[in-house]
Amino acid sequence: MKTKSSYRSLPLIPQVKEILLQEKAKQESMRKLLRGAYNKKYLDYVCVDAIGDILTPKYISSHFKVILAKNGLKKIRFHDLRHSCASLLLANKVPMKMIQDWLGHSDMSTTANIYSHVDHTSKLESAKVIGNLLGA
Repeated sequence: MKTKSSYRSLPLIPQVKEILLQEKAKQESMRKLLRGAYNKKYLDYVCVDAIGDILTPKYISSHFKVILAKNGLKKIRFHDLRHSCASLLLANKVPMKMIQDWLGHSDMSTTANIYSHVDHTSKLESAKVIGNLLGA
């Protein structure tokens, strides 16, 4: 986290909970299989490799590129997922204040100006409202 105020609690989405439980079971299985060779220093961490070593941000970023390529997806930075999240929430009528809280921004202008991108459907809705206001 960038700052102390960046630490926050978010509700656990059921689909994510299931993935985390599967990962925990996989890690537990590897710990039993490797016994003393498994690194027990990071048992409370989610992002560890097969021998229990912590995954670095560099590894996450480089492996993300591999996942995108493997699945025929457009190349984006791992950080761009935050932009996508904000834009999808906005497109689904989640209020900007709630998006700000979800992303952990101290200032709503950061969320509004940098992370949320208006999609084509939102532009059409805005045009429709303006048309109605003008009596069209």
